[in-house]
Amino acid sequence: MDKKLVAMLACPVCKGELKLNAAKTELTCFQDGMAFPIREGIPVMLATEARTLTTDERLHKN
Repeated sequence: MDKKLVAMLACPVCKGELKLNAAKTELTCFQDGMAFPIREGIPVMLATEARTLTTDERLHKN
């Protein structure tokens, strides 16, 4: 994903900042502890599709 696009996106739950993970497969919101998948280059910004971050992921904030 393009960095400019990521900068324009916000978490659909809290409207907070999203971070692109190192593998560029998820957008992560550390405030809510959720990771939104990117499928075929399109971010899926639905809370029902997001996974919950592990405690380790929350502490390290990749």
